Amino acid sequence: MLANLAFFALPLENTIPDPGYPTFFFFERGEWYDYVSLILVTTLLAAGAWIIQRSKLAVLIGFIIVPVLLTIFWWPYSTPGTNSAGWFPIVKQYSALIGSLSLVAMQYFPKLRHKYWYLCLPPIILAVNIAEAVVRDFQCYNIHGVDPSQGMATWGGSWNIMNGIAGILNLLMISGWVGIYVARNKSKAIIWPDLTIWWIIAYDLWNFAYVYNCLADRAWYSGVALLCACTIPVLFPFARGSWIQYRAYTLTLWSGVVLTFPHFMQDSAFAHRSAHNPTALFWVSFVALVFNLGVFIYHAWKIATTHRNPATTEVYADTRASRELVERTAPAEVQSEVAARLASTGNLPARRAGRPKRNLE
Repeated sequence: MLANLAFFALPLENTIPDPGYPTFFFFERGEWYDYVSLILVTTLLAAGAWIIQRSKLAVLIGFIIVPVLLTIFWWPYSTPGTNSAGWFPIVKQYSALIGSLSLVAMQYFPKLRHKYWYLCLPPIILAVNIAEAVVRDFQCYNIHGVDPSQGMATWGGSWNIMNGIAGILNLLMISGWVGIYVARNKSKAIIWPDLTIWWIIAYDLWNFAYVYNCLADRAWYSGVALLCACTIPVLFPFARGSWIQYRAYTLTLWSGVVLTFPHFMQDSAFAHRSAHNPTALFWVSFVALVFNLGVFIYHAWKIATTHRNPATTEVYADTRASRELVERTAPAEVQSEVAARLASTGNLPARRAGRPKRNLE
């Protein structure tokens, strides 16, 4: 079976030239300081997101003052002649920034938490970002060499199709945004219980495969480090449930770093390139597709058996992980709403469902 699967990865194997540097399976071997740099970047991004989540001053400095100053005085001059040149990286930076500020607004303007249309913004922004990457994966299927739009070596193949499908499945599993709330503790974390750890892993596998396929020589930092920075924290109680906030904030911070220091990933001593290994390209996308398909099948089964509408209620509110998260972090009114929505689908006795107090408009 493995031989049959590997067959689909073979047609380009002889057309992808040897990179000309020592490699492991996924990346070049590099130097010891490449690995230290990976850990440092991951730690700083996660720490930056943690601080901004908790501090208005950090929001003001990191998301308003610094980006404005850099836009005027630095970014127009730092990127020409690099892979980060042009208007597109600037647009990506500000799209990430707008997404982050929309979450900040939910933290500090309580009325927005009661607006259904505003609760729809996080899933819309997330879905658009996934869809954009899916389109790019499909486009890269026909690129075999230096991508003129990125200035990087890109090798299209069956992996692009597999991962594009994985991204579509991941997008279709976004659910339960009506259950987004702000934690009652000092962190004011944005909690989205329906983005389960299984969905997060599926997203990470898909997103890493996307970066590895389409931005290969950036995948060490823009793939491994960036995804670890938003996923590792949510494995611990202090950040559990707030993946969307860590993802948005770390992406915004990293996009700014790339524009400010464009040579860091391109040709500095810390640049860590892809192995451009067709077998690795195939298996990364194959695993992403299989995992997303498995999670999608379970997600569809869950919706079908509970009769829950992902747009109007949480799909996973009855799971142990979701219940414990809500009990530990949600205000009383939110807990009442969750119980009421569960009761409306026949999954919780009505006597346990308090009257909803946060009426969504």
